[in-house]
Amino acid sequence: MRKIVKFGGTSVGSVESLRALGAIVVSSPPVACVVSALGGITDQLIDAARRAAQRDEGYAEVPAAIGERHRGIAKALVGEKPAAAYDALLDSSLRELSDVLRGVFLTRELSPRVLDFVMSFGERLSAPLVAAYLTSLGLDSDWTDSRALVVTDENFGSARIDRAATDKAIAEYFAANGSTFHVVTGFISATPKGETTTLGRGGSDYTAAIVGAALDADEIEIWTDVDGIMTADPRKVRKAFSLAQLSYEETMELAHFGAKVIHPPTIQPAMRKGIPISIRNTFNPSFLGTRIEKGTGDSTRQVKGIASLSDIALLRVQGTGLVGVTGIAGRLFGALARKKVNVVLITQASSEHSICCAIAPADAHVAERAVSEEFSLEIGAKLVDPPKIEKNLSIVAVVGERMKRTPGISGRLFQALGMNGVNVVAIAQGSSELNISVVVSRDDEAKALNAIHDSFFLSDTNTVRLFLIGYGLVGRTLIEQVQKARERLLRTAAIDLRLCGIANSKHMAFDEDGIPLENCKVFLEAGQPSSPAGFVDTIQKMNESNSIFVDCTASEAVANQYLTVLKSNLSIVTPNKVANSGSWASYEALHRTAAQHGIKFLYETNVGAGLPIINTLQDLLASGDTVVRIEAVLSGTISYIFNNFKGTRTFSSLVREAKAKGFTEPDPRTDLSALDAARKTLILARELGVKLELKDIAIQPLLPPECCDAHSVDEFLALLEKFDDRFETMKKSAESSGKLIRYVSVVEGGKASIEIREVDSRHPFASLDSSDNIVSYTTARYAERPLVVKGPGAGAEVTAAGVFADILRIANYLGR
Repeated sequence: MRKIVKFGGTSVGSVESLRALGAIVVSSPPVACVVSALGGITDQLIDAARRAAQRDEGYAEVPAAIGERHRGIAKALVGEKPAAAYDALLDSSLRELSDVLRGVFLTRELSPRVLDFVMSFGERLSAPLVAAYLTSLGLDSDWTDSRALVVTDENFGSARIDRAATDKAIAEYFAANGSTFHVVTGFISATPKGETTTLGRGGSDYTAAIVGAALDADEIEIWTDVDGIMTADPRKVRKAFSLAQLSYEETMELAHFGAKVIHPPTIQPAMRKGIPISIRNTFNPSFLGTRIEKGTGDSTRQVKGIASLSDIALLRVQGTGLVGVTGIAGRLFGALARKKVNVVLITQASSEHSICCAIAPADAHVAERAVSEEFSLEIGAKLVDPPKIEKNLSIVAVVGERMKRTPGISGRLFQALGMNGVNVVAIAQGSSELNISVVVSRDDEAKALNAIHDSFFLSDTNTVRLFLIGYGLVGRTLIEQVQKARERLLRTAAIDLRLCGIANSKHMAFDEDGIPLENCKVFLEAGQPSSPAGFVDTIQKMNESNSIFVDCTASEAVANQYLTVLKSNLSIVTPNKVANSGSWASYEALHRTAAQHGIKFLYETNVGAGLPIINTLQDLLASGDTVVRIEAVLSGTISYIFNNFKGTRTFSSLVREAKAKGFTEPDPRTDLSALDAARKTLILARELGVKLELKDIAIQPLLPPECCDAHSVDEFLALLEKFDDRFETMKKSAESSGKLIRYVSVVEGGKASIEIREVDSRHPFASLDSSDNIVSYTTARYAERPLVVKGPGAGAEVTAAGVFADILRIANYLGR
């Protein structure tokens, strides 16, 4: 097979990488090998030239440093004696380089022509080094200066080739020198006058393609340090993977929008001749990498890759004077072209009222001035607005041949962005349907890439990132439940739950790839100092897609962060009642913000722990039922006391027993004051749309005022014993009528109350056991026999299970 191979800077940057290069070339000798400068050398040369132009005498140290590096590699590869011949060439080249830099230093002038000449030394030193090494391996090799082969114009820094002259020169040279293996300098070229030029970014790849096309090669191999072209930039998308095949058109689109493995000009010569290009990894030669050729190849993928340009500016021109006027676009782009402003993306509203285009931020000022001058008359007449520049933006491009005429691609793209709160500033799609490009905030670039990548490439697995604050009993139990269910969820539901952040009152810790659940306590204790605001701030900076904020505290300080969290497009799951039982204005703001951002705010465990109380109520309302009345026992503590208030047992002894069993807060008055039950009652009322505040709930006190005023818990419990007779009288009064005492919350007619009630044995509330909660919904549909939800209303296991269920609801929503 007649092939051309090219090795980039990392592939010729060290003794080890050059040995890998040698093994690849010798195992299957190509027609020619194109090489870049050793890794980092081109940057050193540019730096030296610029320092010389600034009269910085440190430039003079660079040639010697470059020489020492090349000399050391040569000796390590071929030994002292064979390296002597290379040393002579090296010394001559370095003297020439030093002379040129000295001239720059003296004149303080660094023209593009001189800079190209300085940069050429990188390849002019690496190619003979590689040739000497290959010769030592038994492959008779010589180096070829591509300035004798590639003919260009005088556009120094990014020269354009003369294809006819170049093809002729290459064909004639290889015909006359066919017996020797050629190591060709990449990147550099020359004008017809012999002036050194360079081919710009990716120039060595371009050189390989030019030589391959001129010689009608069967294949062009680009050897680099990655396993081919990937679905996305792996530095930004951790789940990116290598693509086996791409078409020429797909590759050009990805390269245009930032894929750095290969550059657009490289494709053109190969595409013209129909020569496949393979992208291979020098350090993993057994991997086949990516093959670029005609056709779409893998028919199962509609989208092949996602690329991005990280820093662009958007130039917007708008006004009524644009509508229906011919030549507007021509004038706009003509003005930009005259100032050599490159336009990356163009989009125009169908109303013709506005045109915007993406440009490099460095060109923004020049572009703005050029457009202002071009449309000065229209701007003066207020027919066109002054041009506007918007910066700190990125372009994300989705590319694939099979996107053509495939319904739903755009919908899937925008759904992925929308569900992760990524705002789209501008959209562009060509008639070829090969590419859909969106302009987003630069801060959202990585989040957008990951969300889109998950949607198109990992749709079989829905990765959901959890950020948990609160590592008390409920938080720890939740982690245990997630750990036990994780493999099953991945296997049966394709949900991959990852704990990416955790915090308690002292520490917080984060890991983008997921904190090991079995070691999260150790991970947390080794973390940084924590605060609710600091935890949320770090999550915002991470800006991960498909994320859920989980609050397992009872903290008002954490609840005060909810609005910030929701505005950051993070869904929330919480058993913390503080936010939903705060002021109506705050409650409404939270729910409105969640709806506006298309995210979830779930709090099933606010009422009744893991019981399906809120979801049941929401389903009734969503299905069009009318809720007439809600009756409920919502305090597990008070439920336990009254469920066991029988026989000779006193009320105060039951309070002590409930405290001993952990059914109460450390101070039982917190539960017996009915504040917790009142918060839950308020939340249920608000679910019905009733605009109540906590103070609006009419509460029949359970405790005598004297007990509430006690200075300590012990004093309270002692005082409570003095009122046992009062509670005993209450109990006997109920028993005389065959009834039981219950502390019942009621929501009806736009009002809410909590009251002591007597219920007979047929009432659903009579069958309560232990610390059960119960809710009864009387509705238009459930009028004669209310809908009842009953069960344990407290406890770490059931509360954590309810939180877990809410997490899975959001996971399924995000994975739609």
